[in-house]
Amino acid sequence: MPSPYRALFAEPGTKAFSAAGFLGRLPLSMMGIGVVTMISQLTGRYGLAGALSATIALSAAAIGPRISRLVDQYGQRRILRPATLVALVAAAGLLLAAHLGGPDWTLFLCAAGIGSVPSLGAMIRSRWAALYRGTPRLHTAYSFESVVDEVCFIVGPIVSIGLSTAWFPEAGPLLAGCFLAAGVFWLTAQRATEPEPHPRERHDGGSALRLPGLRVLVATFTATGAIFGSVDVVTVAFADERGHKAVASVVLALYAAGSCVSGAVFGLLRVAGAPERRWLLGVTAMAVSMIPLLLVGNLPLLAVALFVAGLSIAPTMITTMSLIEEHVPRARLTEGMTWVSTGLAVGVALGSAVAGWVIDAAGARAGYGVPAVSGAVAAAVGFLGYRRLRRPAAGRGGTVEQHNEREERHLA
Repeated sequence: MPSPYRALFAEPGTKAFSAAGFLGRLPLSMMGIGVVTMISQLTGRYGLAGALSATIALSAAAIGPRISRLVDQYGQRRILRPATLVALVAAAGLLLAAHLGGPDWTLFLCAAGIGSVPSLGAMIRSRWAALYRGTPRLHTAYSFESVVDEVCFIVGPIVSIGLSTAWFPEAGPLLAGCFLAAGVFWLTAQRATEPEPHPRERHDGGSALRLPGLRVLVATFTATGAIFGSVDVVTVAFADERGHKAVASVVLALYAAGSCVSGAVFGLLRVAGAPERRWLLGVTAMAVSMIPLLLVGNLPLLAVALFVAGLSIAPTMITTMSLIEEHVPRARLTEGMTWVSTGLAVGVALGSAVAGWVIDAAGARAGYGVPAVSGAVAAAVGFLGYRRLRRPAAGRGGTVEQHNEREERHLA
């Protein structure tokens, strides 16, 4: 491991909460695709399978920020455990109803309950922020977490689909629930690194989403989520049309691998300059990288194009976390991070649905127009909201980049 990453784990407890976070985040990439695989095997109804997966995503988008807001007020242990128990009971109900052939409404009810699963990525990032706020190590920590996210999205679907197809249909979602329980209860047992709650904060300003800078980030990443959701669906259809559907998982893994590589490298850099400019450049690069997908005609070229497109994802997400820390008060930091994840989740659901409609109407090749349009929308929102990102929230201590600049001036 390169020295900047090794230095992250010098503080006591960092290895343990990072490992717990990885375990607890695997269900994020396992549950939705696991439900799709399970339902399609048990009933043969792909429409129902997709609708249930979308229900889980939209429910998490609606409930997640509220759970994170409570975490900011009362602490991770007090909120995460009961919220996780609700999600686990709902997941067990979904597996049981699907196995017994229960009515559709019971499936949708349980799927909605799974949306109470907490955003473990935001919880881990808030622990890093509590440890390294105002230091260059926070940039490295956010880079490391971005790599962990990509690893989860590479490994999780393969494990979930493999178990459900090779063992029994419910195996993938069942293992996802076990990972969630183990990760959350292991994490919340680690009290020494838990961020200090803010019980006296009355949050008179309402939701953190009222903050102008955060609204720009969430709106942009809703469009970005549409890129991710549509690319997944269209790539599977593209591979299927060419008689190699199984290859789609490898091609999509390369998309995530591109992001993983760039995130690891970005964490080694000593970044400087205004983070909002770097963020806007990243969003624009993501949009431009969708254009070649409209021109590819075979799977090898598609794999190369998606790997290159993935290179802009992780640096943009890492810079986004730095901007959240600048624009959201500390008492609402976990909620702010969760709102960005919420925007992504909503975008993924919308992008998947629109891409499916386009594929049915005009074929997979035309489907790549959906991520291209989504990228253009993301870039447009980013440019329109750029000025709001240049005005940080009152009382913030400054970003890592600003700390670096102050340190360089001092050394000079």
